[in-house]
Amino acid sequence: MRYYMLNKPRGCVTARSDAVHRTVMDFFPPELAADLHPVGRLDKDTEGLLIITDDGQLDMRIMQPGKHISKTYFFYALGEMTSEKQQRLESGIAMADFTTGSASLSDIHIYRIGDLEEFMPEYRRERYMRNPDGPAFSASLTIYEGRKHEVKRMLEAVFCRIFYLRRDMIGSLALDRSLSPGEFRELSADELELLMKSR
Repeated sequence: MRYYMLNKPRGCVTARSDAVHRTVMDFFPPELAADLHPVGRLDKDTEGLLIITDDGQLDMRIMQPGKHISKTYFFYALGEMTSEKQQRLESGIAMADFTTGSASLSDIHIYRIGDLEEFMPEYRRERYMRNPDGPAFSASLTIYEGRKHEVKRMLEAVFCRIFYLRRDMIGSLALDRSLSPGEFRELSADELELLMKSR
């Protein structure tokens, strides 16, 4: 079995193939990509840690919501983070289709919107920069389910809007920050052990 860490860039979809969009597999040589697939998924506009493998069972072992393997995300968001909002995020929020489990919000840093222009998607930059002195912040959020759009929806539920999102960890396995977006490498034996122990 082969296991790779990809630093997924924004602007590509997590799929083996797509008729319209660039995919995460396009960063691998064709002869290698033919036997590999992404484990789990990251949204088109989300960066960060993605496992690419030929292990057909890995997704079921570590990425399904019922496995409760932690995933840690770093984000920038518009809005203000208060202690009340943090408590709501960490204790669980009722969505239309499910209630989020426990979570942990940490490393909160306060900004002006104008301080974060470089991290904004181009198609929303002009709109967001109409209020450069408005409130914004960064934080890390650890969740234990990983449902579709869960992190973004959680922040929207407390009236904040994420505009930059990066997955930094799956269980105890951390993104190698020396990898630029779009770069990949094989997992070391120690990293593979960390990933498998996440079970």
